[in-house]
Amino acid sequence: MSEMDRLRGIMQRLRGPGGCPWDHEQTMESLRTYLVEETYEVLDAIVSGSAEAHREELGDLLLQIVFQAQIAEERGDFDLESVAQGIADKIVRRHPHVFGDDRLDTAEQVLTQWEQIKAHERTRRSEVSMFSGVPGSLPALLKALRLSSKACRVGFDWPDRNQLLGKVDEEMSELRRALAAGDRSAIEEEIGDLLFTLANVARVEEIDPEEALQQANRKFMRRFGHVERRLQEEGLQPAPEHRTRMEALWEEAKELLRKTAPGRTSPSGGISGNAPRPDPREKLF
Repeated sequence: MSEMDRLRGIMQRLRGPGGCPWDHEQTMESLRTYLVEETYEVLDAIVSGSAEAHREELGDLLLQIVFQAQIAEERGDFDLESVAQGIADKIVRRHPHVFGDDRLDTAEQVLTQWEQIKAHERTRRSEVSMFSGVPGSLPALLKALRLSSKACRVGFDWPDRNQLLGKVDEEMSELRRALAAGDRSAIEEEIGDLLFTLANVARVEEIDPEEALQQANRKFMRRFGHVERRLQEEGLQPAPEHRTRMEALWEEAKELLRKTAPGRTSPSGGISGNAPRPDPREKLF
């Protein structure tokens, strides 16, 4: 018996007669939160660099897939075998240059063919938009990246970096006007436009904007953590009345962490729509 068969049997036992009351109560809806949590724990494990943590978290994520497939099988919808068959068939269908007679030499050619195959599949499913496969629940920054990457692959993009940066300046100007007018609706709209444009800058520069922002978050937490520790040493707590001292400690943290930080590595994941290599954020199946 393979370990996958063993795992499937364990789930059947948990959901079966005499199994676990908690597992019996779970539904597709109740499992949604766990699926999201386990996905992010896998991402954290990747960042940690621990192969053991990565293996463990992938197992936890796999359990969620097996769990949902078991519930679907009980309802007569599908089972784990059909899930595996479906993805295997899709991979083969979308790689005619590997499993068929086509031959492609570059990743850019693969991506172009990919969009053609997906367009054909959308036509068969009566889906009109090439954005149909972009999940509505994606984090907004990642969704902006996916949307602009897809548009780029059909030629809808800024001609060059300078024009794109000009668009950033334009959006900043519009945001300043909205702020000056005090129009909250316009402010929200212009902030959204600016973030979307910055996601495009990241794409063109082959930077993962989600990871870039996560790095900025981690940097902020490290610096403010230093501020908190130093205030505690002085018998103080972060508070508006200590703003001047916090600002001084912030500058101290920047200098200290700049001296001790390891060499920077680019967060680039090769995700540019123009890059001659696949987009790891753009599913190739």
